[in-house]
Amino acid sequence: MSNIFHWPVRVYYEDTDAGGVVFYANYLKFYERARTEMLRAMGFEKDKLINDQAVIFVVRSVQLDYLKPARFNEMLNVTASLSRVKSASLSFEQTIIRNDELLNTATIRIACLDSDNLRPKLIPDALKQALSYE
Repeated sequence: MSNIFHWPVRVYYEDTDAGGVVFYANYLKFYERARTEMLRAMGFEKDKLINDQAVIFVVRSVQLDYLKPARFNEMLNVTASLSRVKSASLSFEQTIIRNDELLNTATIRIACLDSDNLRPKLIPDALKQALSYE
């Protein structure tokens, strides 16, 4: 589980506050995009998981460290790396980097739920296998 997925993100005006600095909550959006694109790159679309297997993923917990600000129109590299795969949850280590400068770090725990009743559900075998060999 040492592969690191990279996703480029440009900071748009809508991502910033009045000072042109990325609004603190928008870092979570950048991290979400990277995790979604990581799954997509592995061949798993979230809408198909919902429609075909009644599976959704929700954020269970987040720990963020804001080290340096990102600003309007900058290109960022958002990473996602699995640190743990359990039967009904995933843990990610994520970073946001500008050039070679670390701006933000996150540990994000994701729960797998049944989309019909919102109760914990086992991660589908094919996805769990793919994630375990990621």
